[in-house]
Amino acid sequence: MTIEHARISRRIAAIAESATLKVDAKAKALQAQGRPVISYAAGEPDFVTPSNVVDAASAAVLDPRNYRYTPAVGLPELREAIAEKTRRDSGLDVDASHVIVTNGGKQAVYQSIATVVDEGDEVILPAPYWTTYPEVIKLAGGVPVEVFAGADQGYKVTVEQLEAARTPKSKLLIFVSPSNPTGAVYSPSETAAIGRWALDHGIWVMSDEIYQNLVYPSGSAAPVSGPPHAVSIVEAVPELAGQTLLVNGVAKSYAMTGWRLGWMVGSADAIKGAANMQSHLTSNVSNISQRAALAALTGPQETVELMRQAFERRRNVIIEELNKIDGVVAPMPEGAFYAYADVTALLGRSWGGVVASTSLELADLILEQAEVAVVPGEAFGPSGYLRLSYALGDEPLLEGIQRLQRLFH
Repeated sequence: MTIEHARISRRIAAIAESATLKVDAKAKALQAQGRPVISYAAGEPDFVTPSNVVDAASAAVLDPRNYRYTPAVGLPELREAIAEKTRRDSGLDVDASHVIVTNGGKQAVYQSIATVVDEGDEVILPAPYWTTYPEVIKLAGGVPVEVFAGADQGYKVTVEQLEAARTPKSKLLIFVSPSNPTGAVYSPSETAAIGRWALDHGIWVMSDEIYQNLVYPSGSAAPVSGPPHAVSIVEAVPELAGQTLLVNGVAKSYAMTGWRLGWMVGSADAIKGAANMQSHLTSNVSNISQRAALAALTGPQETVELMRQAFERRRNVIIEELNKIDGVVAPMPEGAFYAYADVTALLGRSWGGVVASTSLELADLILEQAEVAVVPGEAFGPSGYLRLSYALGDEPLLEGIQRLQRLFH
């Protein structure tokens, strides 16, 4: 250990910077220098927050009730609205007392894992995974156990793979559908099989449902009368609710990434423990953001549906154009707003006089030669892949892919 690391805790010193935010920051720095960089790095919708949400926040600023501390676990009316959304979209009839409002989905992820994972517990982590999961698992004292599914499996793990990874130390499974970074959506039968496996072996599940309403008709969404959504693991296996923590938020579906409003839903004992933690960690979320989220969940949803339709259109364009590049395999994502391309056939070859042997090197090459920012597969698991967010405007989206087509022609 270096002298510098000895000055701070080993656990904090071991945390890696968020790869997606790092690439996005580099792209923005180059843009600030005047370079015409097109960035597919950040998972952030380019749309503005719906006007009814902004209006609710504006009114909240003028309401003295919001100038004071409120319950650490969230405003009662917002917790009830979240419980109603959970009933509607996750198929779980839950009381508002089983809801905690958090500062964004990341806090919900951290608190969920920290609530159930003890030192040395193993957490089964399907890969490709969101870059934050392994860092949070290690921060909580757990041990990430990666289970990889490639493009040939549609980036979806099987029960057989999970069982092969299970040991007496297995405590928690991370389940994400739709997935960041792949956009994969587990079908109802696949979800049910994984849920029954977890139930049979007494393994906790943290189900990240932040993208549950960003699915497309051609995908694996359950047939519903309202907006399409991915089947929740507790909807597929209701008996699993007692050992499942749901995390969600308004960031993605409502274009509210900067408002920092998420939540977690779980059993009484888990929520009690997480609430105690939050009371010391952050106390309540900004009341202005809570009022805004209440308007988002209970107000008109037409704007949200228009955003979803735009993502679907962009998905179709980016996948069609990526697959025109010889050596790129980009399966059709069924949810979220990411394309996850297998680029192993591009590695070890010379492009513009430079040979990239890893997807990390390939991403650097692309940024320098094509002025396009993508996130390498090393941020999400094995090398050989690139993640491209299509949550950007239609014109830059197409222009960026055309730059890649010219580079790899």
